[in-house]
Amino acid sequence: MSFTTIERLPARLNRSQLFVPGVRPALFEKAALSDADVICLDLEDSVAPADKPQARANIIQALKTVNFGTKSISVRINGLDTQWCYRDVVDIMEQAGERLDLIMIPKAGVAADLYAIDMLMTQIEMAVGRKRQVKLEVIIESVLGLNNIDAIAGASKRLESLHFGSADYAASAGMRTTNIGGPNKDYVVLTEPDAAGKRDTHWSDVWHYATVRMVAAARAHGLRPIDGPFGDYSDAAGFLAQARRSAVMGCEGKWAIHPSQVELANRVFTPPEDELERAHAILKAMKEGTEKGMGAVALNGKLIDLASIRQAEVIVRQMQLIRERTKG
Repeated sequence: MSFTTIERLPARLNRSQLFVPGVRPALFEKAALSDADVICLDLEDSVAPADKPQARANIIQALKTVNFGTKSISVRINGLDTQWCYRDVVDIMEQAGERLDLIMIPKAGVAADLYAIDMLMTQIEMAVGRKRQVKLEVIIESVLGLNNIDAIAGASKRLESLHFGSADYAASAGMRTTNIGGPNKDYVVLTEPDAAGKRDTHWSDVWHYATVRMVAAARAHGLRPIDGPFGDYSDAAGFLAQARRSAVMGCEGKWAIHPSQVELANRVFTPPEDELERAHAILKAMKEGTEKGMGAVALNGKLIDLASIRQAEVIVRQMQLIRERTKG
């Protein structure tokens, strides 16, 4: 290990993050009854400009009156380049009480974006005497943000997670696609012709680099990497495929832009029973090996060592969080 260690933030269950438009308060109670780990009350893309003030008022009222149980509650504010951003932060932080857990900053481009919001939040918390510090999460959804992602990831002690937003990123990069996540039929490679002249087509993942980059930056700063939206909520198989690919690359969860996607995300980002059993077996075997002065041991014919312990501990801790939230 490097002499420079990575301090991970306290764990927060984030398998599924359900987005709810702030302009539709009738959906708040339904979201509270869902199985989503995090509910994001949205003031940005899902709210028309004329409706921004009313959506903000709806969210403030919900944070004071709706029983969201053990779920984490986030509010996605409007971008720093809009006239609504400062009022989103001030009104919600001053008026919504203690129930708010997170503020989500969209389209973060430079580290100073987080500095600006952090400064506002810090002053408000001191002024109103908040008992709990509200944390931050940011969406990387532009080429500017991806280029500056390491600086963004280290910009604020409040920051807990990085999210990747494919649709706005595609627009920022000038990509020829209108998909929100998922594959693209033109992003393929052809094999060389075989003896009969036949060539196979292999689809590639157009979001692979950006997701890997986001995961690396998040993990290097002890943050949670979260995959963003999958726009076709009628395509459960497509959502599951993208979620599994994100999980393999290190993401801890995925957005749900429709209630039907919550169960899918929870399913993918809940450790499978066989993985959990193996994790417990690894910890047990390593404990016994350590007591015998062994640095590495074998389990079922495979070598396990200190790296195996760290992997196993992540899985076991994730399952503990799931059981704590879902008990009773």
